[in-house]
Amino acid sequence: MLSLTGVTKRFGAVQALSDVALDVRAGEVVALVGDNGAGKSTLVKIISGVYQPDGGTLVFDGAEIHPDGPADAKRVGIATVFQDLSLCDNLDVVANLFLGQERRGAGVLDEVGMEKEAWRLLRSLSAKIPSVRIPIAALSGGQRQTVAIARSLVGQPKIVILDEPTAALGVAQTAEVLNLIERLRAQGLGVILVSHNMADVQAVADRIVVMRLGRNAAEFRVEEATTEELVAAITGASDNVVASRTARRDQSRTEGPR
Repeated sequence: MLSLTGVTKRFGAVQALSDVALDVRAGEVVALVGDNGAGKSTLVKIISGVYQPDGGTLVFDGAEIHPDGPADAKRVGIATVFQDLSLCDNLDVVANLFLGQERRGAGVLDEVGMEKEAWRLLRSLSAKIPSVRIPIAALSGGQRQTVAIARSLVGQPKIVILDEPTAALGVAQTAEVLNLIERLRAQGLGVILVSHNMADVQAVADRIVVMRLGRNAAEFRVEEATTEELVAAITGASDNVVASRTARRDQSRTEGPR
């Protein structure tokens, strides 16, 4: 569905991305992981049209694309939910879902039609929101993330990018968001999940793409990757805290109680 090859991006003297490749298939969750400064956000902003690449190609659904801004990328079929969610706390769920893309009929807002579509989108995600007329300020973190994801589905995209969707969420709210990601996959959408949480990544991803210093560092099938291998690929060193802790735990189990 989406294929990136040879993508490069430079900001002055800083080489942010070098020859990056990424493939996303329909009905697949691809996790994009890496340390701070690895280039994940830059790559996401290139896919979503915020930045223009200095080199490389983006092919979407068999045709090369050059998105000029998030609105242009969404028209193509790529929707992005950024980490700040960009929701208006003083507006209700319906107004947030259609903000900037309101539906009109006979010269006035089609409030009834937008409300029906809002309920349809939320039901498709099995969302637990009591009313579409409740202000965003009254919703929990998980419910806000649900509204942001539902808004990305307006216009029927084929690829959805989620930038740190579980950051600052509690255990129950994180589980709710992970269930939403699985429902997006079940609907046949390609999902790019950017996350630092290895447990979340291993719970829902099909493939894990590791970036380090602006380059592809490794790629794993999720069932074949251990946390130690992921951390080693992210840090570039096999001798890391997670690997050492695991080795000590395994040694204590082998030796048994003293």
